[in-house]
Amino acid sequence: MRRSRKFASILTVGILALGATACGDDSDSGSDSGGGGDTPKSDIKVGMAYDVGGRGDQSFNDSAAAGLDKAKEDFGIEAEESEATDGEAESAREERLVTFAEAGYDPIIAVGFAYAESVGKVAAQYPDTHFAIIDDSTLADVPNVASLVFAEEQGSFLVGAAAALKSQAAHVGFIGGVQVPLIEKFQAGYEAGAKAVNPDIKIDVTYLTQPPDFSGFGDPAKGKTAAEGMYDNGADIVYAAAGGSGGGVFEAASDAGKLAIGVDSDQYNTADPSVRDVIMTSMLKNVNVAVYNYLKEVVGGTFPTGVKTYDLSVDGVGYATSGGQIDDITDQLDEFKQKIIDGEITVPTTP
Repeated sequence: MRRSRKFASILTVGILALGATACGDDSDSGSDSGGGGDTPKSDIKVGMAYDVGGRGDQSFNDSAAAGLDKAKEDFGIEAEESEATDGEAESAREERLVTFAEAGYDPIIAVGFAYAESVGKVAAQYPDTHFAIIDDSTLADVPNVASLVFAEEQGSFLVGAAAALKSQAAHVGFIGGVQVPLIEKFQAGYEAGAKAVNPDIKIDVTYLTQPPDFSGFGDPAKGKTAAEGMYDNGADIVYAAAGGSGGGVFEAASDAGKLAIGVDSDQYNTADPSVRDVIMTSMLKNVNVAVYNYLKEVVGGTFPTGVKTYDLSVDGVGYATSGGQIDDITDQLDEFKQKIIDGEITVPTTP
């Protein structure tokens, strides 16, 4: 993964193109084993720009990586990856995208709303290159940009209901990585779901950082400290919408003998085995599906544009059942899910 940072710093186009050719796809350990010589070949070259935490965060970025890996295996596309670093300037994100564009990568996928400003600038500079951005819709009218967004509030409603149904203390918590409108959607849905079950439930809320500091998505130590405070204060279940910082929340839950809720990926299957048993469920945000479907259209000859929303009706969001801890309440959760799909419940997007 550190190779991606080196890649992003290359400024000479000729050297960059040579390095990308030499590196190829050998670094992508996340792919399932394919069919060897039977793997199809494509002339599509994808540039993937991850957010803070990158591949290996066991959450948001890893979900995007899984979609890329499957597309590589199924379609034989070439890909190069790079990631944001804590505290980097906006110019660094812009440079990362320019580097991909200059090297001939098309499309370029930006993972996370923090890339919005950079994508807007670089898409204008390279009108013949196609971009996709995850979790941002402000570029909906830009002709060479596709916005892949999710109804996070709907999935969060379901895990909020699960938390209220399972809480013995009628006291739960929410930890957001960075206090931005996107993460407030998670909070709003979680609170609405919990209160739909128990209007009197107590919900503690904290955010690890404030913009422009986005380190809250990749700081397990901060996540652990925040969760410890909630558990000490009486909460028995904490939902972590904080990317890689969620690992610290799981550690705190394990130490306290309490429970936690993961986010984006099924974190029961991705977290360290030592904390797996405290992960009651996870809010699934199927970024992998969005990335794969986008690349499938590209391989088919179409570059999508505009906004594509992944909600409960298309299984864009949902909840995980791994570990069996919510098997006894899935009927109730699915009833809530259907009511949301049918429009009987409108989930708020702001706290």
